[in-house]
Amino acid sequence: MGPIISIYNPSKLVFGADSFSSFVADIITSGAKRIFILTVSEILEQVESGFAQIRNSGCEVAVNTDIRQEPSFDDYKKLLAKVDQFNPDAVVGIGGGSVLDAAKLIAATTGNEVKIEEFLKGNKKLNRNTQLICLPTTSGTGSEVSPNAIFFDPETGGKVGVIDPQLVPDAAYIDPMLTISVPPAVTASTGLDALTHCIEAYANRLANPINDLLAFEGIRLIGQNLKTAFENGNDVKAREKVALGSMYGGMCLGPVNTGAVHALAYPLGSNYKIAHGVSNAMLLPFVLEYNLEAAEEKYANVALALGVDDEGNDKETALAGIQLIREMIRDFKIPGSLSDLNIGENEIEEMAHSALKIQRLLKNNVREVKLQDAIDIYTKAK
Repeated sequence: MGPIISIYNPSKLVFGADSFSSFVADIITSGAKRIFILTVSEILEQVESGFAQIRNSGCEVAVNTDIRQEPSFDDYKKLLAKVDQFNPDAVVGIGGGSVLDAAKLIAATTGNEVKIEEFLKGNKKLNRNTQLICLPTTSGTGSEVSPNAIFFDPETGGKVGVIDPQLVPDAAYIDPMLTISVPPAVTASTGLDALTHCIEAYANRLANPINDLLAFEGIRLIGQNLKTAFENGNDVKAREKVALGSMYGGMCLGPVNTGAVHALAYPLGSNYKIAHGVSNAMLLPFVLEYNLEAAEEKYANVALALGVDDEGNDKETALAGIQLIREMIRDFKIPGSLSDLNIGENEIEEMAHSALKIQRLLKNNVREVKLQDAIDIYTKAK
């Protein structure tokens, strides 16, 4: 008998071009009267007419653009104070992963007595009683369909994953048209982050048949369409396929989650403020090479999904796939080494110690990663 598989997804999932209009129509008829929308200024012009429709229906709408980067718990607390004052019955996140993560935790803790510190200590459970809706504007984190939210903790200097079914939105609307204005560099880094989600979910100690289907299709969609979306951001068909692949990757984050790529990327974000997608992309081929001996068949399948030719045996096919990922990183002008990120060899050991603390992800990795292994991976990536 196989393991029990538990999957948490939004009750309503709408995908497709102009699904933002479906969101507007649905929120107007949902019964919500006080709606707090967390978003980014870059998208306001595109969505303002929809916001006006919501206001004209009789709803009070507050729009906030405070979250500009990966959020800290301090950012969350400042925002929560504003949200509590507004007292919404619905929280909407329209943005990249940082905005969606913040919106998810805000919705789960506004209007109730649960303090995030108590939840993180295991003393309290999240008890969301506010409607939560998410609309991604990047094809990257998959946060719109996952129970995960990532925050920087100033006290420890590291990132903390807040994971709970209460963080799964009630509804998610994935509208590829909201990603059209995303610049090429962000399209590339977020797309490679989504690809990493899929690869790490597919080759994973907790892998299961349901998530394998989602992850494999996500790898295929992203791997074969991201370059087109990067080179021509107005290509709606490519944007749709990358967005769908990103959504599939997000669906894997609850049941399976990620592995060593994400764990080793955390110190790059915490210590050096390297963007999450860039950190993952840079480390991805080095971790895949380390993992290869533990999952040759799986990584050969990954390579085939990316579009490489079958080399006749799993190891060679897998290596061809890793080489293709390196070429993607180069073509997308993403840093390919730690030195490209101005991180010196003398900083590697400290990063390795930090990464080893992320056991919630390392325990999923197909090959065990000890301290010296982390040091070796970083050293090869230097």
